[in-house]
Amino acid sequence: MPTLKVPPSTPPPTSVTTLSIHERDVNKLFRRQNPRRAAGPDSCSDIFNTSQETCHVPACFKTSTIIPVPKKPRTTGLNDFRPVALTSVVMKSFERLVLSHLKDITDPFLDPLQFAYRANRSHLDSAGTYARILCVDFSSAFNTIIPALLQEKLFQLSVPDSTCRWITDVLSDRKQHAKLGKHVSDSQSISTGSPQGCVLPPLLFSLYTNSCTSSHQSFKLLKFADDTTLIGLISGGDESAYRWEADHLVTWCNRNNLELNALKTVEMVVDFRKNSASPFILFIF
Repeated sequence: MPTLKVPPSTPPPTSVTTLSIHERDVNKLFRRQNPRRAAGPDSCSDIFNTSQETCHVPACFKTSTIIPVPKKPRTTGLNDFRPVALTSVVMKSFERLVLSHLKDITDPFLDPLQFAYRANRSHLDSAGTYARILCVDFSSAFNTIIPALLQEKLFQLSVPDSTCRWITDVLSDRKQHAKLGKHVSDSQSISTGSPQGCVLPPLLFSLYTNSCTSSHQSFKLLKFADDTTLIGLISGGDESAYRWEADHLVTWCNRNNLELNALKTVEMVVDFRKNSASPFILFIF
């Protein structure tokens, strides 16, 4: 009986090319999509709800590219640049949902003298014997926010605990790298501050500084984002309360990790009295 010879099987290839998806391929596919066609579920709401329930944000959503934007035409140092963070579209969408939620909860508790990022707010106009106006500038204000301290402040403003912890997770262990032209830096992990250029940080900074207020009726502490102005209406030449307010402001900043920029902090005296004396110099330590 003849022996049946089975041809040898073809050996499997020694190496198989692994699928590697590039950003340019994804962008090309997205551009080819027809937005008018019926869409199925994309599960973004499921991702976000899971993120809220677990108080955890995927690291890829927190990763950002920092673009240094000049604050003035001629730059001489790093402080002359504003670090603007570019984040994913998905993360921006998530932030907008949380932003609307935060505004609904915290608006009744916000300092009425905080005018930034709030609709239908006007400036204060008062008169007095004479006024001392201290215009305060912070050094890298958005970059010095402590997430744990912010979480405590949000909780005191009746923000739900899960939302507080979710925001803390957003600000903790963020991966970011700087990009200048064609040059890209190595990634760094950041757990302090709030990235500028994103959706939530402006409101978060307002809430972070919400407890910074004046104590005396004749003094007003006006805030517009990180621009803070102390206005003191002086009567009878008694400036003790004004100086106490200035010291209190400095103490509050030290306790909340905000550093005053002495080079950009200035004071102006408005005095229309006929026999006005030279004001005493205000020292801030």
